[in-house]
Amino acid sequence: MPRYIFKRLLMMIPVLIGVSFVIFSMLYFTPGNPAVQILGEGASPEAIEELSNEMGLNDPFFIRYFTYLKGIVLHGSLGTSYSTNRAVMTEILSRFPTTLKLAALSIVIATLIGVLCGIVAAVKQYSVFDNVATAVSLIGASMPNFWQGLMMILLFSVYLRWLPASGFDRPVCWIMPALTIGTSTAASIMRMTRSSMLEVIRQDYIRTARAKGQKEKVVVFHHALKNAIIPVLTTIGLSFGHMMGGAVLTESIFGIPGLGNLIVGAIKARDYPLVQGGVLFIAFAFGFVNLFVDILYAYCDPRIKSQYSAHKRRKSKGEVAQAS
Repeated sequence: MPRYIFKRLLMMIPVLIGVSFVIFSMLYFTPGNPAVQILGEGASPEAIEELSNEMGLNDPFFIRYFTYLKGIVLHGSLGTSYSTNRAVMTEILSRFPTTLKLAALSIVIATLIGVLCGIVAAVKQYSVFDNVATAVSLIGASMPNFWQGLMMILLFSVYLRWLPASGFDRPVCWIMPALTIGTSTAASIMRMTRSSMLEVIRQDYIRTARAKGQKEKVVVFHHALKNAIIPVLTTIGLSFGHMMGGAVLTESIFGIPGLGNLIVGAIKARDYPLVQGGVLFIAFAFGFVNLFVDILYAYCDPRIKSQYSAHKRRKSKGEVAQAS
């Protein structure tokens, strides 16, 4: 297992390099000059040219890109923000806990709703609950987050006055943003859980367990769910990764000072180092979540765990054979 984790971490390096190259290229070819944004529209061309030279904006593409990579590799620095003149990593780490909290609350809501509804819909296939849950999941998957967030603000903040419309400093402020993201993600988890459970509960060993007189709860949760959980874990992991980087509109609507809101503000201000660092950090977090999900596979599915054990036994036998 440690060797597998090390290999996966090494595989993340070319992915991060590719992400950095793509986002750097997009920002390089984007019209506009950050020096103009910093000095203002009324600045003289001489002052703009001088600042552009100081910031290295007039250097060729590959020189700027390799200078950026050199700062990351040698100094562990993502650069300095044009807007605040602070280190990009400092800006990201000050906002990331808020985004992580929002993503964690949303994925808990999505998992509870999606998995439970998916199990019931699979066990009671073609029932009224199954039809209603499937219809609601399709609506939830099709509904844009920004529209759902605005409707919730109108209902619960403007008309009913139950919840605050913005902020993230109190637990009561967490309800609407977490529900906005969580309910749409729950639709995908519910559909995946339902299809995976339907495939498993038709297997012979499930019928054998029922024939032996096992309680229905034991059959569903111990035998069926344990074998159907792998694709569900994949969906949950990918959804959690998307939440950490894809809650941009939700954070903007509810005024949440998270990482997504920071990147949106950096794009408007043409703060290229902050945009590049934010996207690169999200890509790293996404890859780390996928690695964590892959490790969970070994603990949830004995077949995957046995593959690691078999590889370890073959390696030990080979070492013994060489020694003899």
